[in-house]
Amino acid sequence: MLQLYAVPQFPEGAIFQQDGAPPHHGNIVREFLDTTFPQRWIGRGAVMASPPQSPDITPLDFYLWDYLKQHVYSERINDDKNLKQRITDVIHCVTPDVLTRVWEELDYRLDVCRATDGAHIELR
Repeated sequence: MLQLYAVPQFPEGAIFQQDGAPPHHGNIVREFLDTTFPQRWIGRGAVMASPPQSPDITPLDFYLWDYLKQHVYSERINDDKNLKQRITDVIHCVTPDVLTRVWEELDYRLDVCRATDGAHIELR
């Protein structure tokens, strides 16, 4: 999925941040990321290592996945085709205004991390 669908849409020189899912840390995945994003990917096993357990500063973790689940699963899913369509529909409903609010939230979370010098914090 990453190779066929996501990467072709990335701008030249993009930095990729890997999530914490265990299957995403296999040798084949890391080799692909090293080749596709040399010195430009963040995650376990990367040159640009991410802080351990840092979902508070990852917009996909603190916003997108919950938003998707809330809206996609608000009604019963009948089959794979229905699931794919629901995900596509929900993603298309993410407006620039929503992304601005996510960016503002990320800025706030980064300020908290800076103010606490990276100490453990709980954000809700």
